[in-house]
Amino acid sequence: MGARGHPTPRRAPPPRPRGGRGPAARRWVRANVAARREFRSMHPTANRDLADELPAWRIVPPAPARTLLRSYREAERRFGVDWEYLAAINLVETQFGRIRGTSVAGAQGPMQFIPTTWDIYGAGGDIDDAHDAILAAGRLLRANGFARDKGAALWRYNNSWAYVRGVTLHAEAMRRDPRQLRGYLAWQVYYLTRAGSVWLPEGYAHRRPVPVRSYVAAHPERLP
Repeated sequence: MGARGHPTPRRAPPPRPRGGRGPAARRWVRANVAARREFRSMHPTANRDLADELPAWRIVPPAPARTLLRSYREAERRFGVDWEYLAAINLVETQFGRIRGTSVAGAQGPMQFIPTTWDIYGAGGDIDDAHDAILAAGRLLRANGFARDKGAALWRYNNSWAYVRGVTLHAEAMRRDPRQLRGYLAWQVYYLTRAGSVWLPEGYAHRRPVPVRSYVAAHPERLP
């Protein structure tokens, strides 16, 4: 049962994939475009139904790739959950921990756990600690039957088949080329609003929601 409640943040166009411009690079781009479409489908289509405020979040630098990978690999060894899926969830939920803030559903931490779910799977750890949260996600996915049916386990993490497909596309991209983890770490946080996708750079910090119009007026460079 998932962790997420805030809208999935949109991201800037991905940097050029590692490996040049050959078939593998084109496949990586196609997978990411397909994933973005899946996550976009989880949002309203009418402009009037999109956010007119930016969230009360802090945007901070993510942990280094090698630090995150150690935690993903540990969770894989202990719980039988492929590290690429844990990385993909971490990417989608909080851009590898860049997003600090409680979701509208009360989810918290880099893997976005509801506190009651954390009580079951957190093993007494810190919900805001990346290592503890990644291990908790491994426990949750194992309990949800990841070894038998990856898709069903992901659906229980977030009850959306679009989410399942998007996470799987990112995970499979990293399975084909583990170096793409570093490419994903370079992605920035963009938040979908009525004014368009607004870039929330590292250093963005607000304790209360911010009207989109006033923010964009002060920071026009943060619209694409």
